[in-house]
Amino acid sequence: MNVELNFEKRYRLVREVIETIVLTLLMFLVINLAVQNFDVDGHSMEPNLHDQERLMVDKWTYMFHPPARGDVVVFVAPPQPTLDYVKRIVAIPGDTLTIRNTTVIVDGITLNETYINPANQGNPFAEKHIENMVIPPGDYFVLGDNRANSSDSRDWGLLPRNNIIGRAALVYWPLRQDNDGLLPNVSQVFASVHQQNGGAVSQQSPPSGLVYTDTAVFGMLPVLVVGVRSRRRKRTH
Repeated sequence: MNVELNFEKRYRLVREVIETIVLTLLMFLVINLAVQNFDVDGHSMEPNLHDQERLMVDKWTYMFHPPARGDVVVFVAPPQPTLDYVKRIVAIPGDTLTIRNTTVIVDGITLNETYINPANQGNPFAEKHIENMVIPPGDYFVLGDNRANSSDSRDWGLLPRNNIIGRAALVYWPLRQDNDGLLPNVSQVFASVHQQNGGAVSQQSPPSGLVYTDTAVFGMLPVLVVGVRSRRRKRTH
């Protein structure tokens, strides 16, 4: 009788160990599909992202809907495919874009870009005239928040959708006086922008804040992801 009980206990223990291992592997796979960690390297997103900050990038959201105006995205850099850049989307497919020196006009609406520090305003690529550019399907126009010091779509052109890795969800290290972890919600900057002549449906960031909550899984990811995946270096340029 004791032999049978001991066998049953050992069987139960082995089964629990196997179940724990399988569950851990599944969680690891889900997390790696949904988020990725990056290090900021550079100053082109000042004052909203700082050099050497660590970002958590949400790769899950864009499985459910396309990138929106105002999103800060990490992507494989078109001019340097071995590097990853981070910039802000200012125009989406179907938008008509004009940039006159430092003024950005989307579908006839002049943007009041509250996320830009006037001290960082500028356009080192002013000789490359952008007037009534229609953003084609599958492409996005991205700019660094530090306009005077950013290699972005003004320089190397449009960003293909396939290059986008994900949406910058939060800064998890270090936290500072001007950084509580979440990037500011800037949807109000694009609230008046519309698309004309049967263009694609306008896409805006959700009013609730930075992190999308399409599923309950992503809400738990900030607790689970740290240390799960080695960080890739991301350059702001």
